[in-house]
Amino acid sequence: MRGDDAPSSDVGPSPEHLAALEAVLMVVDEPVPATQLAGVLDLSMAQVSALLEELAADYRGERQGRRRGFELREVGGGWRVYSAPAHADVVGRFVIDGQTARLTQASLETLAVIAYRQPVARGRIAAIRGVNVDGVVRTLLARGLVEEAGRDADGGPMLYRTTAYFLERMGLGSLADLPPLAPFLPDLDMLDDGEL
Repeated sequence: MRGDDAPSSDVGPSPEHLAALEAVLMVVDEPVPATQLAGVLDLSMAQVSALLEELAADYRGERQGRRRGFELREVGGGWRVYSAPAHADVVGRFVIDGQTARLTQASLETLAVIAYRQPVARGRIAAIRGVNVDGVVRTLLARGLVEEAGRDADGGPMLYRTTAYFLERMGLGSLADLPPLAPFLPDLDMLDDGEL
């Protein structure tokens, strides 16, 4: 397996490498790191990066072809094919038609606490939200949006964090891409005046 920046035994990536890369990307169900793709294709990271950029540009219609209904994106530390945002409404209707798989308000609030405070214990989440969160955390675990992150060294409760699937579903490259919370917090003057 390769994945380093050393050249492969070939002169460079061939159209066959491009086709093989595309075939792998069509069967993955979660983003695949470029290093893993480089290892599978026996190419350097630089070569695989060039192939990924070439495919992404081709899908956007920048290589003398038509714009596709899908695109190649780097999300959550890896690469994957996604439907194009221009067709989100149609795809959404197709996928959601007849389903009620949306998260409840309680689930969204709990997910936000975990995303911004991770790793965080269930008791801390409950203290922030002011309600019992046991069932909600179980739901988020079952949906693959959060995962156990080990035990707290002090008291031993289980800690929770978001998953790569969470990043993928939110369209984030990393947790650093989460929007800042400051614009949504009340002013200190409002707290002093007792308006909340």
